[in-house]
Amino acid sequence: MGGARSEPTAFDEFARVARPRLLRALAASRGSEADDAAAEALAFAWEHWGEVRAMTNPVGYLYRVAQSRTRSRKPPRLPTPDLLSVPEVEPQLVVAMLKLPLTQRTAVWLVHGCQWRYGEVAEAMGTSVSMVGNHVTRGLAKLRQELEVPARA
Repeated sequence: MGGARSEPTAFDEFARVARPRLLRALAASRGSEADDAAAEALAFAWEHWGEVRAMTNPVGYLYRVAQSRTRSRKPPRLPTPDLLSVPEVEPQLVVAMLKLPLTQRTAVWLVHGCQWRYGEVAEAMGTSVSMVGNHVTRGLAKLRQELEVPARA
């Protein structure tokens, strides 16, 4: 039956908005495998839609689902900025980001690259808001040092 597609469902609309956010968020920890991880998380969301749609931060929850369901043994290769629809960045920033510990890299990326609030990052990372602040502060300090950027920049 080649009939016209019906109106988008609530899940379709959620996935349309959530997928780009998941891709950007997963880039720090999954690199070029972010697309597969996001797809895995959205498949989980489809299977558990009744529970997921009632959550206050479903994208943060799905970020954790993607992290736990797609463990990678290889170090991440960050995707190119155009794949994630992010502006061009200093080329050495990617290299410097990869030198950060995973917790700092993830916190800095989610807060500054994805514009997530500290509370959302804390929930997604399974930690406290103050620990997210520590990770971001330390990560930014290391990035400034690595890129030789003055502390006030």
